[in-house]
Amino acid sequence: MYEKAAEHFVKLIESQQERIAKMKEQQDFLDYDHLDTLIIGVVGGDGIGPAITQQAQRVLEFVLAEDVKNNKVEFRVIDGLTIERRAELGQAIPADTLAEIRECHVVLKGPTTTPQAGDPWPNIESANVAMRKELDLFANVRPVRVPEDGIDWTFFRENTEGAYALGSNGIDVDDELAFDFTVTTTEGTRRIVRAAFEYAKKNGKTKVTAVTKANVVKTTDGKFLDIAKEIAQEYPGIELDDWYIDIMTAKLIDTKRRQQFQVLVLPNLYGDILTDEAAEFQGGVGTAGSANIGKRYAMFEAIHGSAPRMVKEGRAQYADPSSMMRAVVLLLQHIGREQEASRLAEALDICSIKERRLVMTGRETGATGEDFANYVMETTANLE
Repeated sequence: MYEKAAEHFVKLIESQQERIAKMKEQQDFLDYDHLDTLIIGVVGGDGIGPAITQQAQRVLEFVLAEDVKNNKVEFRVIDGLTIERRAELGQAIPADTLAEIRECHVVLKGPTTTPQAGDPWPNIESANVAMRKELDLFANVRPVRVPEDGIDWTFFRENTEGAYALGSNGIDVDDELAFDFTVTTTEGTRRIVRAAFEYAKKNGKTKVTAVTKANVVKTTDGKFLDIAKEIAQEYPGIELDDWYIDIMTAKLIDTKRRQQFQVLVLPNLYGDILTDEAAEFQGGVGTAGSANIGKRYAMFEAIHGSAPRMVKEGRAQYADPSSMMRAVVLLLQHIGREQEASRLAEALDICSIKERRLVMTGRETGATGEDFANYVMETTANLE
């Protein structure tokens, strides 16, 4: 009775071995300075995704207006990543949409709906998870800053392994027993840990914190922690400490301890949970953007979901686009436009935290996303 489950598991092992081989073949990171034209793909997604992504695109085009004028930057709007189309085709990312994305260098992507039990949609894989795997976007980078509270955290979440790598490939052995899988590879762990240490080195940070549950999940989390300790030896002057995920969720709200954390590196599932908690300190997940970095491609997005209820209630135009604009800041940093990124980040702090001339409520009682984008562009221009 177990033959089918065993056969399924063997196929999963073979697929992961193929992935490891591909990781070992990878070249260096793409050098944006040597591109004739940088192609930025804009993918709206679904739910409130198109509404907030459109406003973030307006801001990005405003900031890069000179580059666009001189044909140094080209924008391509890519449709087709809605839940309706994905469900119709039975694909996490439609093949033609993925082909268009592969023609870009970086992608600004809106939220997408991931089906769950009870939804009217088939059990297709998360578009985010699929994109991270297809484009090998192994590093999910999520910064959280609240200067007045001494919080300046940068999370490096492993993006292609862990509990999410095979999230739709579990096994129902029989009516009584089900298995899901978590994956940790040497190559995958080395590159995410090294990315965290390289960031710390380049930005004057003195501590990297590894977050696992290695005391209980001994094989996969244990491997992650052992490799983190190995890589740490290459970076004298940068301390590695390690915490278990359960106590770390408590220590982020510990006012005596939380200011000591700087750069954190952690497996996929833990990174998803902890960064949502961390985002609450700067105003919630609706205010936070994230970068998904690979050697050839990079994708930038909000960390929240698609909020289909807002669309159903006719409120999409009131959705807060600041999360996507924070993602734009990360995109600008990634392509080497540091001055533009700093100016936009300052403008967002003014508009969202300090001045707040407009307030986003998600309803008619507040500003529209278009109003907020205009406010941000006006503030950015005044900082020049």
